[in-house]
Amino acid sequence: MVGASLVASSWMAPKLTMPANGPPWGLDAVRVAYRAVTVATWVAALIGTGGLVAGLAALRRGARLRPGAMFAAGMLAVAVFTVLPPVGSSDVLDYAAYGRIAELGRSPYVTAPYRLREIDPAYGRAVPTEWDRQVSLYGPLATAEEYAAARLGGGSAARIVFWLKLFNALAFGTVALLADRLLRGDPAARLRAHLLWTVNPLLLWGLIAAAHIDVLGAALGLAGLLVAGVGPLGTTGPLPAGQRPSPPEPARRVGLLRAGAAGLLIGAAADIKIFYLLFGLGLAWSMRRQLGAIAVAAGGALVVLVPTYAWFGRPAVQALLARRNKTTGDSFYRLFTGPTGFLAAHVALVATIAAVILALLALAKLPGGLPGSSAAAVRPALALSAGWLFTWSYQLPWYDAMVICLLIVYPATRLDWLVVGRLAAATAALMPGNPWLPPGRVPGMVAHVSQVVGAPTVLLAASVALAVLVLSGRMLPRRVAPVRARRTAATTAIASRRSPVST
Repeated sequence: MVGASLVASSWMAPKLTMPANGPPWGLDAVRVAYRAVTVATWVAALIGTGGLVAGLAALRRGARLRPGAMFAAGMLAVAVFTVLPPVGSSDVLDYAAYGRIAELGRSPYVTAPYRLREIDPAYGRAVPTEWDRQVSLYGPLATAEEYAAARLGGGSAARIVFWLKLFNALAFGTVALLADRLLRGDPAARLRAHLLWTVNPLLLWGLIAAAHIDVLGAALGLAGLLVAGVGPLGTTGPLPAGQRPSPPEPARRVGLLRAGAAGLLIGAAADIKIFYLLFGLGLAWSMRRQLGAIAVAAGGALVVLVPTYAWFGRPAVQALLARRNKTTGDSFYRLFTGPTGFLAAHVALVATIAAVILALLALAKLPGGLPGSSAAAVRPALALSAGWLFTWSYQLPWYDAMVICLLIVYPATRLDWLVVGRLAAATAALMPGNPWLPPGRVPGMVAHVSQVVGAPTVLLAASVALAVLVLSGRMLPRRVAPVRARRTAATTAIASRRSPVST
């Protein structure tokens, strides 16, 4: 993945002009065929997925590494990706274009990126063609971040992208540090958190290498949910054999100051991507017996959302509905829809019904936390977010950040495997990141099949599996005794067979 980033100028479109000094840095003189990069990134995704699955499986069997070393390794990978050109998607160049539009005194909710080719021809060469006629679909706070990056980066698209990646790196590191500190009393939980987040190569590819803005919403939303809690987090890693999570704890009282701060942070997350309001609903559910606290939290969120949307006006509000009845290329709804028909015309309605049903099932059936867990809002937020993410018609692999940031502070369940499977299939299907199929008959065929059949099938299977697991109450994994304990038991059994039978 790092290699693909280093040689991005030879295959990633549009080609960025690197600044004379300072980041980002790349190997412009090295030329690598697009086909070779495609195959290499597919192999990287396969190896990364295998390592992630092996790590989680070994952790359940008692394997232990040094959490501090894992944290350091993840931060090193983040730092390297941050100073390299963007790969994996051209979306960050759209973010940069929106920031440049705002810097020039225009609204990115009215002016589409293609206009930069007329307003600022030198910069316009860095505008991707795929979304060049699409005004911004992101919240006002995202626009503010893009504007700040444009101010810092000047007229250089590459430098603007670097600042956007740096902001993402800080948010990603904040989530990793929060998990590391909150779970410091439980080595297994710390390791699981770092496996799912800090050193997860699939997540690093989507959030840091490709610089998708979702990591900012995840960091702010998670911080809001944790602010509402009190006391240290309980165990969230794999449990010893025979130990079960406790039932959901009675809702604890949340102080008004904490409720307001939580509302502010979740409101800021929703001001980046509106679907982070699901975290707010989770927070409200956890405080359902405290109407005053709910009102204060809602007020905190509105303090952020109302002024920013009022500033940009009606076009910013209209952006919230811009993707209605649209599906992504790997959406499992495409397995059932043609270009016309009821489902194609009303896919948003169908997806909403499915999301509500699955979210309510998860809200009722997901296992509770463990004794001592204070993040009471995490479980309902996870239930609502997973119900939406697993069934919505327009979703991309980097959207999974909103669920993974919650999983790391939630007990290990079979949901871990479903999320990893979804993330792996969707990430590989969209590699290496250009909006067209790779050249060559075999790579092109593999890419096409993975996008229209492979990934949609995995996403559909994950959604059905989640529904089955919550309905059957089998979300908790089968407990596996540590390797050392199994070996000791086996040795004892062999010794007993060899010893004389006593009278």
